[in-house]
Amino acid sequence: MLWAERTWAELPGDLAAVSHAAILPVGATEQHGPHMGCGMDSVLAERLCAAVAARTQVPMLPVLPYGCSLGHSRRWPGTIPVQPATLIALVTELGEGAYHSGVRRLFIVNSHVTNAAPLRCALETLRAAHDDLMVALFNSAELSPRVRDFHFADARDWHANDAETSLMLAVAPEMVRPDQMADADDPDRTQGLVFAHPVNRTSRNGVTGLPSAATASKGQRWFEWMVEDLSGLIARGLRETPPLDRSYFEAVE
Repeated sequence: MLWAERTWAELPGDLAAVSHAAILPVGATEQHGPHMGCGMDSVLAERLCAAVAARTQVPMLPVLPYGCSLGHSRRWPGTIPVQPATLIALVTELGEGAYHSGVRRLFIVNSHVTNAAPLRCALETLRAAHDDLMVALFNSAELSPRVRDFHFADARDWHANDAETSLMLAVAPEMVRPDQMADADDPDRTQGLVFAHPVNRTSRNGVTGLPSAATASKGQRWFEWMVEDLSGLIARGLRETPPLDRSYFEAVE
């Protein structure tokens, strides 16, 4: 159920069948250590949301492959970041377009940690502009307690770690260089720090965690959890109504 493959004649019926909902996957293009491709976040967002769209029949919009990756610095080639204000504006405009195409429940699925704040700002902007639009923001690494546990198992400030490498070995093995995994491990140096430092000051090679521990079998199991848990959240969202039926623009009586 991919939006890009549907026609304008088909989309109204597609949306009506699922409470006028759509999924927007948001990733990033950034370095992921010496062992993994720079598009990892976008590949994960696209594969995850496509699987969920197939399961729930909620149309998936094309993945947004650029994100707020400023923290990855210019130390390593491959990172193509956008400013937070750019991401806010772009996602707001994408949401506007989806709204005018009939979407009234928009599920934004984010697979890059530092996209979270700009995406929350876009959510605030969209729901203030449209009284009948509900917007949800899900961060893929925190879809459920079990998903959070495996992402954070080897590092609090994880990146290109066991979790991400295992997921790619399972769903997109062409993204991983197995001969580089054994020497890619780098410890988390952020414990107890007051400031949020860029990656060039916390990692020697762009990795935080233990990619050497990654396996495709773990990644397959974990990916299935993510599909199951995100599908469950979206299924709940398709049934949800606001606790009170009050217009955003309505004056106090």
